[in-house]
Amino acid sequence: MPSPQPIYLCGPTAAGKSRLAAQLAARIGGEVVNADAFQLYRGLETLVAAPTSAETDLCPHHLFGVLDPAESCDAMRYRQLALPVIEEILHRGRTPVVTGGSGLYLKFLTHGPDPLPPGDPELRAQLDARPLDSLVEELRRLDPLEATRTPLSNRRYVSRALEICLLSGKRCSDLRDGWSRQSAAVDARLNGLVIIRERPDLHHRIALRTRAMLDGGAIDEVSAHRLSPTFAKAIGVPQIREYLAGEIDLETCFDRIAAATRQYAKRQETWFRRESWLKPLPWPPQADLPARFMEILGHDPGAP
Repeated sequence: MPSPQPIYLCGPTAAGKSRLAAQLAARIGGEVVNADAFQLYRGLETLVAAPTSAETDLCPHHLFGVLDPAESCDAMRYRQLALPVIEEILHRGRTPVVTGGSGLYLKFLTHGPDPLPPGDPELRAQLDARPLDSLVEELRRLDPLEATRTPLSNRRYVSRALEICLLSGKRCSDLRDGWSRQSAAVDARLNGLVIIRERPDLHHRIALRTRAMLDGGAIDEVSAHRLSPTFAKAIGVPQIREYLAGEIDLETCFDRIAAATRQYAKRQETWFRRESWLKPLPWPPQADLPARFMEILGHDPGAP
């Protein structure tokens, strides 16, 4: 019998990931692992739409509410938190069902950080002070291949390619091609689904979630906590703070949160489309558990 492997269940905000992940894990003897940047925090469960008690009763859930709202977090720290949890679940012969919509967190978890050096402000300032023609000439000299596939009229792209060469001492093209090959090998081993909702259906679900969030205690959650710079970016926090300051009324707060959530969902959909390892899972309006999802994963839909 093959060893269990993690299943990644992704999708835009309000797509129904939490419910489906809990149902899937309960069906296959799995445990849910959070991959949402803001559901890592405790005390703001309404704001971040944390799993309900009905969902957490179906199977064990991990990495929900494990950070204080005043703590900062990033994709690397999330990877360090999640990998031991996943390994421990696998060690017990159970299947981790990793679910969330934070694309960068998922990418760091599945593929690790890319080998490209981070930007260097001092070097970037030096490059910014030079004419574009000078940057293009140096890039062509240091990395002719990368120069052929870089839009040379775009200063930002040329500067970044040249920065990578200068900081790493290697060709940017070699680093990027090596990372692409490594990522493709990882892709082939991953088992992932991305929920696809029709746009009007998703927007309706976003509106319902936003109303439930504001009516269910999110305003009190925001006012009661000191929030880290990480959490202060969460959709709903700036808008609720405006409401608490008397700058907008509640209906305007609702409209702004719903609009920001729709924009975020669109960015998520764009990110997931680029991830070829994720198999699309269409979820029509009003459907409960999509009939095809177990079939896509290679499980018998009729099995208990």
